[in-house]
Order: sequence, then C-alpha cells, then structure tokens
Amino acid sequence: MPDGMRAGASGGARAGPSDGGGVPGVAAVRVVSPRRTTVVVGLGVCAWAAFAVLTLIVVSRHGAPLPPDRALLARSLGHRPPMAVAAARALTDTGTGAVPYALVIAAGLIAGRTARQRCAAAVTGLLCLGLGQAVRYGVMDLVGRVRPPYADWEALASGWSYPSGHTTTSALTAGLLITALWLRAPHGRGPLTLLVACWGAGVGLTRIFLGVHWFTDVLGGWLFAAGWLALFLTAAARWLPADVRPGAPEPGSGEAP
Repeated sequence: MPDGMRAGASGGARAGPSDGGGVPGVAAVRVVSPRRTTVVVGLGVCAWAAFAVLTLIVVSRHGAPLPPDRALLARSLGHRPPMAVAAARALTDTGTGAVPYALVIAAGLIAGRTARQRCAAAVTGLLCLGLGQAVRYGVMDLVGRVRPPYADWEALASGWSYPSGHTTTSALTAGLLITALWLRAPHGRGPLTLLVACWGAGVGLTRIFLGVHWFTDVLGGWLFAAGWLALFLTAAARWLPADVRPGAPEPGSGEAP
C-alpha cells in the first residue's frame, strides 16, 4: 500500500473509535448529519401522514369510537383491581404539569457539552414542548371529539379527547430525553432509552386503562408527537448555530466539527 494511502487508513483508524466508541462530540455530529436528518424527515413525514389519515377517520365518524376503541375500553373496565388503578393514576400524573418540563430541561443539560449548548438545548426543548401543546390544543378544538362515558372514568380529565394531551406531552418529553441520551451517553444508553420509552408509552396506555381516552386518541397523540419532534429536530439541525448546537465540539478542542 502506498505511504499516502497507509497514512490515510491510519488516520481513519484513529477516527474510528471516536465514531463508534463514543466520543460525544463525534456522536452528536453523526446524529445531525445529512443522512440522519433525511431519516428523521422521512419518519416525520410518515407520522404526519398517518396522523392526517387517522384524524380524517375520526372527523368523518363525528368522533364516534372505532371498534378497537370500544374493545379496549371494555377490556380495561373488566380488569381494574384497586392496586392497578392506583399505579396507573400515579403514572398518568407524571404526563402533565411540571414533571415533563423538568425532564425536558434535564434533557437539555444532558445534551449540551458547554453552558451555551446546555442553555440552547433546554430552550429548544421547552419551545418544542410548549409550541407542540399549543398546536395540539388547536387540533383538539377543531376535531371536538367527546371523551368516553364519564361513568367509566377512574381519573379526572377535562377538555376534548383527540389527540390525548397526556400522551402527546409524555411522548414529546420521552423523545427529547432519548435524543439527549443518544447525543451524550454512548455507554449504557440502551437500557436508559428503553426505560424512557416505556415511561412515555406507559403514560399513554394509562389513559385508556383509566377510561378517559379512546385508543385512537392515544394513537393520535403518539403520531402527533412523532411528527412534531421530527420537525423540531430537523429545524434544530438546520438552523441552530454550530457553536450552540447540542453535542458539537468545543472551540479549540481539536475534534472534527
């Protein structure tokens, strides 16, 4: 092998461990690379398309429950021991109020390498969650779907039913946390990602179990959250300045930008 090619291969070998072995800065660059951005955009488009189809179905039926809605509600009504109801209420309460916003701030602190990056990540995450909530409220008002019968409720609820607010909030929060973990926690992120994903999914499932949402409300919340998160991640990768982009190498660190 010519010397020049040997040197290039040697340089590539030196870069390899950083890429695959978990140097956070390089891992972050891979996440916002054009290829990764294309994948995120594609997933977002699929989520929005599915959400649009589901919304049209719900609207065309004037909010009437679909067969899976009735079946899952009936199943939950027949399997509600007191301990399960108490556990579901405790879990569902983490999907609203201060908890999701605190977790989003924590995600920003995890994602950034410097104070500026942490601040930018936290603010971006809070904007993602706050604006997502505002758009969701608009969709809820437009669709105007009624919740399941009040007699079946095992938790307090208010407002229209579609898409589920707790589900959307917890899914967005879980997505931001998972993104932060994949940016800055190369070791042991698999179990943490699974734990966060189970929390986000679990909050949505409790809404069905507690009788305050139809299954398609929860499904709509998941799809809306996936599309909204993809939109925000794509915008952040495209428009955030490089020096405040979460996980970017520090100036003068010698790492590849």
